[in-house]
Amino acid sequence: MSHSTISARCRPGKPWQRPIPGVVVFSNGTLTRQQLRRAALVHAGPAAMVTGIEAARMHGVKRLPAEAKVHVLVPHESGVSSWGFATVERTVHLPEPTEIDGLPVVPLARALFDAARHMDRLDEVRAMIADAVQRGLCDPRDLKQEIEKGTTIGSALPRRVVHEMDRGIRSATGAWARSVVKRSKLPEPQWNVNLFTSDDRLLGRVEAYWREANMALEIDSLEFHLGSAGNARARTHRALTGAGVVVVHVLPSHLRDEPLTVIQRLRATYEKAAGRPPPDVQVRSVRHAA
Repeated sequence: MSHSTISARCRPGKPWQRPIPGVVVFSNGTLTRQQLRRAALVHAGPAAMVTGIEAARMHGVKRLPAEAKVHVLVPHESGVSSWGFATVERTVHLPEPTEIDGLPVVPLARALFDAARHMDRLDEVRAMIADAVQRGLCDPRDLKQEIEKGTTIGSALPRRVVHEMDRGIRSATGAWARSVVKRSKLPEPQWNVNLFTSDDRLLGRVEAYWREANMALEIDSLEFHLGSAGNARARTHRALTGAGVVVVHVLPSHLRDEPLTVIQRLRATYEKAAGRPPPDVQVRSVRHAA
């Protein structure tokens, strides 16, 4: 078809549309996410692949910030620019893509890193990475390797989250808890540990444990600890309290939005618990792959 014929059919009210340079859609309706992805890739060229938040969404990550644009990677020598809903980024480290729904997509570790570099809220970066790691979608070792070999521009937040994972806090809520405990001025607890009876029976895993006060911190949210069941949490609570451990339960939203209230509870409970006789409880760190 001639350029004039295509232009005529893409005018307002006509049956076609041209959402982005180089792409003609044979309908005038609202584009689906899949159509937007395809259009962004066609615009960016044959070597382009989806990355960032959109790629993480395609890999199955759920805890993502709202993002309407489609982020794509292209070779460094490409002359294509961002346009409209397509964010085009050049890179000298173009990964080997995987195919999802018929489209080329970067590996999840790269997608998370590229997404985090364009985000400015630490809690959102924590939540996104924690969701991917906790649900087994991404190996922390792959993410760490991606960050080490990638650009340093915009990498401060993902580097901080990976450092937190190395310290044994894999969830966004765990990082919030660490911040609240630090502000409370209480002694540093043992983080992310398993508690056992003297006869080696597992009582449960807790976010934090103060041995000198026999006090544990539990974060109650199935949303953040995917794969856990409500009745399993209840069994853990009964086992811990039955063994003499004082348990403080908090919600992730309280850690994030009401830290002073949580601090007051922790201090008050610590003062009461510190005078109790110590239970016969053994503590073991939870080891993760690094």
